[in-house]
Parts: sequence; C-alpha cells; structure tokens
Amino acid sequence: MIASPQRQFMSPEAYLEWEPLQECRYEYIDGEVLAMTGGTKPHNRVAANLFTALDQHLGGRCEVYIADVKVQVTAKGPYHYPDVVVSCDQRDQNTNQVICYPCLIAEVLSPSTEAIDRGKKFRQYRQAQSLQEYVLIQADQKGVDCFRKNEAGLWVMQSYEAEDELWLETVDLTLPVEALYRQVRFDEPEPNPKSLSL
Repeated sequence: MIASPQRQFMSPEAYLEWEPLQECRYEYIDGEVLAMTGGTKPHNRVAANLFTALDQHLGGRCEVYIADVKVQVTAKGPYHYPDVVVSCDQRDQNTNQVICYPCLIAEVLSPSTEAIDRGKKFRQYRQAQSLQEYVLIQADQKGVDCFRKNEAGLWVMQSYEAEDELWLETVDLTLPVEALYRQVRFDEPEPNPKSLSL
C-alpha cells in the first residue's frame, strides 16, 4: 500500500480512537498519521494468493489476515497495515482491533514503497519480539526475499526466484514462488523508440 503525503500528528491513544472512525486506513509512525491508498491489481492478487495458501495450510491453528488488520509493533506504536500477517499467539485472539504478536509479516513491494518496506518499516517491525519472518514479494516481476531471525537473533535473508520453492519456516509451509503469481499479469514494457524501424 502507498502512504499519502497528507500528514497529521497525534498521540498513539488519539490515533487509536480516531482511526476506526475514518473512511480510509491510516498508518501511525512516530506521531505521524499517514493515509493509505490502494494498490495495483498485481499487488492485490499476489497478497491474496499468499493469504489463501497460508489460510488453507494453517487450518485455524493460527490467525492470518490480509491488508485491513493493523499490527501494533510496541505499546506506543508504530501501527502498520501489512499486506499479510500471521499470529499464532493466543493473546491476539482476544482482540478484534490489532495484532500485537505477529510471527510472520509479508509486504508486496511497489516502486513507491520498496525502499520504505526494506528500510524503515523493516526496522520498526523488528521491534516486535514475536516476529520470526519478514517476506518481501515483488509485484512487477517474480521474486521473493525472505528474512528469518536465527537463534542468535540475527536476521538472515534468503532470495527466491520464479522457479524456486518458497519455504516459510515459521508456519512450516513450502509453496512454489509461481503460486504467488497465479492470475497475475505484468505490464508489458514500453518499446524502445530507437529500436523501432520504419
């Protein structure tokens, strides 16, 4: 999802009271409230494909949500709306407002959000002690980067290409990367005017 440049500042408590009354979704970062806008069809389809695979695999053992459920990283924020989030913590089943104990978060990348998703947002998500995997999925080509927290508490990245099988260790799910791109049509590249002959 894309954050709008229209910004407001408020306390975490004020944000939690105000945001449910709004027509669109807002993320909360360091006192700043950012409006979220819609994504592309490929972005939506990739997130839906991952959600479906996780939901079928987990069979109710864990909770999996898509796009419209916010994650509270710490008691004072930030609050984000990841594309897909999984929680296997019983404490998250006792609230309908937020996920506080995610074990897996996935973001579908777009050109306008990739730097934030890989940088600032990932740094913020890592504050959640329960988080074990952070998955970044390309929306304009086939490819996945999966960050896993190892036993030493360090984050290690593994990249997957179109022909690979993605392994989500946290939930013990293996699926072909191709499955994430079911029914996804990529934009055709613009022809290079210099290569066109008359």
